[in-house]
Amino acid sequence: AGWTVTDCGTDSTDSVDYPVFARAVAEEVSAGRAEAGIVVDGAGIGSAMVANKVPGVRAALCYDLSSARNSREHNHANVLTLGAGLIGEALAWQIVEAWLETPWGDGR
Repeated sequence: AGWTVTDCGTDSTDSVDYPVFARAVAEEVSAGRAEAGIVVDGAGIGSAMVANKVPGVRAALCYDLSSARNSREHNHANVLTLGAGLIGEALAWQIVEAWLETPWGDGR
C-alpha cells in the first residue's frame, strides 16, 4: 500500500507563476482524480489561497507537525501547502508524513 504520485510540475528551478501549479493540484483533488494534494512554494500562503477557491478543496498551510495533524483531524484538509522558504527540508518531510498518516476526525 502507499500513495500514487501525480506530478503537476514544475520541472525546473526557474521562477514560475505558482497559482498555475496550485490550481492544477487543486483541480486534480476536486475532480476526484487524486485523494489528496501537496503544493510547495516559497511561503505556501498564496498556494493555499488559490487552492481554496476550487470547489471541494480544503487546503491548509502547515508549518509544524501539530498544524499538519490538526488540519486533517479537525478540518478534513485534502490539500497541504508548504512554504519551502520558511521550513527546512527535514521538517517538510516530517509534516508531509504526519499529514498523510493522520486520518480525518469524527466530524469535529
